Parts: sequence; structure tokens; C-alpha cells
Amino acid sequence: MFTSEDILLWVMRLVIVLIALTIHEFAHGYAAYKMGDPTAKAMGRLSLNPLSHLNPVGFFCMLIFGFGWAKPVPIYARNFKNPKRGMAITALAGPLSNLLLAFAATLVSNSLLLLTFTEKNFAFRLASAAYLFFDLMAYLNISLAIFNLIPVPPLDGSRILPLFLPPKAYFGIMKYEQYIGIGFFVFLMLDSRLGFGIVNTVLGTAVNAVYGAMHWIWGLLPFFG
Repeated sequence: MFTSEDILLWVMRLVIVLIALTIHEFAHGYAAYKMGDPTAKAMGRLSLNPLSHLNPVGFFCMLIFGFGWAKPVPIYARNFKNPKRGMAITALAGPLSNLLLAFAATLVSNSLLLLTFTEKNFAFRLASAAYLFFDLMAYLNISLAIFNLIPVPPLDGSRILPLFLPPKAYFGIMKYEQYIGIGFFVFLMLDSRLGFGIVNTVLGTAVNAVYGAMHWIWGLLPFFG
């Protein structure tokens, strides 16, 4: 039996996931557009409409497991003056946008903690719900950013690899991009279904570290101390 609190939490997760995935893909498209690739704009993907970016499977995974993906924004590296650097910057723009959104959300959640109430009235419940929303927004956006930085195709991290690998090694890996991607997602499903929890443990540790660091940074300010 679902309680009203359970329903509220799921509604919050739904809204936050839509925002996080939309901002993520918009950032990819905007970065590509600013560097000379108009493909995303021409195909209507330079948009803040969540329906333009929704991938049902990735959305479901993000909603249930806390990590997922949206429909990739089409990008053509040949339109960049420096394709290698352009692809890396475009790939990084998505996770970076989520980290910036998370950082702003932790500011709001920390600010809400400064509010004081003499009784648990409507204002108190509203402030508590707002705190939960922004705290969850921070955590889920960090989760999305870190998951997408894993250097495995088709995640964003694989598009940043050329900055650190020799071209021969990178293209040798990318020849098997499709198989690596399928293998990775099979591993994710097995890890979840069989209860190993390897992904959740590793990602959870990283997410908690970044989440804690953001709160620590805001805690350095006098009025949050």
C-alpha cells in the first residue's frame, strides 16, 4: 500500500529525472552548436522540451536505479574545427551541466535549512517538501553525471577518451563499440538482478563523495556554518 509520502517521492523523482535528462542532452546540443555543428538545432533537439530527448528504457532505469540515459543528440564531428577536442567538450558538457545543476540544488537545500518554524504547520511541511525535492535533485543529477562519465560506449566518458589515448588505441576500441555497449548494459542488468550490487557500490561511493563535497563547500560560507 502506497502512502501519500511514497507518491510524493515518486512524483518528485519523475520531475527531477525529466529535468536532469533534458538539461543533459540540451547541454550536448548547445555545446556542439557553439562549436560549429548545427545538427542538433536543425533536428529540433536544441530544446528544453523533455519529450524531444526521452528514451523510455534510459528514463525507466534513471527513475528506478538512479542511473540512466536519454536519446542521444546527433552530433557530427566533421563540423568541428578540431573534431577530437570538439567531441570531448561536447561529451563533457552533459555531465558538467548536471553537476552545476546539483551544485545549485545544494545551495537551495542548504538555504532551506536556515528556515525556522515554531510549529509543524503548512509552511513547515511546504519547506520540508521543498528541501526533499532539491536534495533529491542534487543527488540524482550527480548520479547521472558520474554514470555518464564511465568510459564505456555509448556513454559520454567514451567520447572523452581520445584526449587520453593514442588514436590507434582509441579507434581499436571503438571498432567494438556496439559489442562493448551491449556487454556493459547486460552486466548492469545482471548486477542488479542477481543482487551483486557492484555498480551501486562503486557509483554510490563516488556520488556520495561528490554530494558531500558540494555540501562541504557551501558549509564554508559563514551563514551556512
